[in-house]
Amino acid sequence: MARRAALEGVRVLDLTQFEAGTSCTEALAWLGADVIKVEEPTLGDQGRTASADREGVDSYYFLLLNANKRSVTLNLRAPRGKEMFRAMLESADVMIENFAPGTIERLGFGYDTVRGINPRIVYAQIKGYGPDGPYGKFLSFDMIAQAVGGALSITGEKDGRPLRPGPTIGDTGTGLHSAIGILAALYDREHTGLGQRIEVTLQDAVVNFCRIAFARQAVSGCAAERVGNGSALLASAPSATYPCKEGGPNDYVYIYTSRAGNRHWDRLLVAIGREDLLDDPRFATPQARQDHEAEVDALLAAWTRQYTKREVMEMLGRAGVPAGAVFDTRELSEDPYLRKRGTFVTVQHPVRGAFTMPGWPVKLSRSPVEVTAAPLLGQHNVEVYQELLGLSEDEVARLKREEVI
Repeated sequence: MARRAALEGVRVLDLTQFEAGTSCTEALAWLGADVIKVEEPTLGDQGRTASADREGVDSYYFLLLNANKRSVTLNLRAPRGKEMFRAMLESADVMIENFAPGTIERLGFGYDTVRGINPRIVYAQIKGYGPDGPYGKFLSFDMIAQAVGGALSITGEKDGRPLRPGPTIGDTGTGLHSAIGILAALYDREHTGLGQRIEVTLQDAVVNFCRIAFARQAVSGCAAERVGNGSALLASAPSATYPCKEGGPNDYVYIYTSRAGNRHWDRLLVAIGREDLLDDPRFATPQARQDHEAEVDALLAAWTRQYTKREVMEMLGRAGVPAGAVFDTRELSEDPYLRKRGTFVTVQHPVRGAFTMPGWPVKLSRSPVEVTAAPLLGQHNVEVYQELLGLSEDEVARLKREEVI
């Protein structure tokens, strides 16, 4: 029996650009939705040229965020373009945009208008801040979101300046929050027959990622502090990276023992051959180990320096101690198991050729979707406009001459 994608039959009109919105629609595409990327005719999504390494060729940044989508071009400022988009909305299940504040309304496609065209549509918006708040008209990007959402304030060494965490939790994190909301709205529509508006802001999403820091605040009564590689709750040692043999920039391993008791710590001492410390009062409880953090760190660093990071991870992992090597991006992308698992996939791009990229991490046993390359600008104009609007190839060609598409 042919396998059916989980979101097969769900049509998404994607008006997003850069990362927060495109992360959301790429997730939906990887779940099987028909994501139609509607782009401005001349340059398209600004992400196509952002961080470009070759003139006239879509950037790797764009390729990583727009896999499995179809691209059409459409001038939403032209009367004929507006008419065509209204017709497309009639058969859409989802519309999503992340333009600057007020842009979609000026184009004539605010929620009330779109809902009037199609009451079943799920209408999603991603913005930097709540539109009715003091910063509602401000622009935002990932690093701004991480600043205003609290992530920078809890990242870095205690006496150092705030640092931006490496992963783009402000952008991709907001996109994934939005995808969850869209899925919930589609499920609700099965019962009510009606769509609804979804609003996710970058600031709100980053705050949500920082939840554990608010537990620290609740305990101390003060704002959560930066603790470097330590636990956000300041309740455990070891909870840090330790240097390993070979001494490269990422030759470290992260070792953690639970603050919930001594089982991990006891296993760790046995694994490193220091059973003599099992009854040492300095390390008898999680709090005692936290109080003697410098001694814990010195003890472990002296041991880890004798081995490579993989050796340490494997020895401690087999002993039942949480430990992870600090793998860099090349080590990860070239890992044979991660390639086999689909964590990384190789797609064939019509211009770039073979390109290896992270795949979709969510595995569905009955509904897998093959990862395909991001589309060229307007690659699917004829296909989509014939399918959705019944236009002939000649009519599509005329629209292009008239700069509607």
